Amino acid sequence: MPPDATLSDVGEFGLISELVALFTQGEHVLVGPGDDAAVLRIKGGHVVVSTDLMVEGRHFRRDWATAEDVGHRAAAQNLSDINAMGGRAHSLTVGLAAPPDLPAAWALDFARGFAAECALVGASVVGGDLTRASEVVIAVTVIGACTQAPVLRSGARPGEVLALCGRQGWAAGGLAVLGRGFRSPRALVEAYRRPEPPYDAGRTAAEAGATAMIDVSDGLLAEAGHLAADSGVAIDVRSGAFELAEPLQAVGAALGSDPLHLVLGGGDDHALLATFPAGSVPDGWLVVGEVLESGEPGTVTVDGAAYEGPTGWTHF
Repeated sequence: MPPDATLSDVGEFGLISELVALFTQGEHVLVGPGDDAAVLRIKGGHVVVSTDLMVEGRHFRRDWATAEDVGHRAAAQNLSDINAMGGRAHSLTVGLAAPPDLPAAWALDFARGFAAECALVGASVVGGDLTRASEVVIAVTVIGACTQAPVLRSGARPGEVLALCGRQGWAAGGLAVLGRGFRSPRALVEAYRRPEPPYDAGRTAAEAGATAMIDVSDGLLAEAGHLAADSGVAIDVRSGAFELAEPLQAVGAALGSDPLHLVLGGGDDHALLATFPAGSVPDGWLVVGEVLESGEPGTVTVDGAAYEGPTGWTHF
């Protein structure tokens, strides 16, 4: 394929043939891309399914991230949803809508990044679809399995602790930097471009007795709010529990704002937030709060008071 070919030049089926060659199929795939639907072998446990969208200009910008970066991000946010249930992803389908003048190389680089992220958990891309649109839109469906009962958002109980696993606030710092036309601190920019979800932590948490769990995609306080609302409890977050890494402090100083806002209100790192009975928090998790014995169900406070800073991303 010529390096400067566009999607219009290559055509739908020409591009599909190039894309299919990039995705390795696992042993559980009986029928992969190429038929009307994929066929998967499921040995046991619970089947877990999730779908996510990414829209150019709202969830990513091509001048802020390479096609491979976007591929990594698109896969990570879906793989993380299965992780948050205490499961492991094994199969994904990808829908790509794009302008006809989009370079075909962009689509292939996107697929390479997507495949590389999926390889981190041993998941296979088993199908998808292509169509024309005025901007790039990516739709992903991910399928996984839980070998134990899935961990829902609704199981938190008073007296339990709230714990976090994974980086938090780094992607938000990178987004803030890019939004102001800068590219440093590089560590934060790279965290926004390619998040690093703790893919082994979900299953570990489930096995340790996590009672409720969620992926931090829209902001730590926003996600804690989902746990509180679905469980019918009140949650208090301790601001002093978080370590504010030097890059976060540097961005806070540059923006003239408290770097804690990035940690409490930032999303896109895809850390995990979960509740555990006291004394059962596994290694690698940081206790950052508690489920209160009293308080208005569905509310989240910080250090016992209402939080005045940003609480997270809203989609509408």
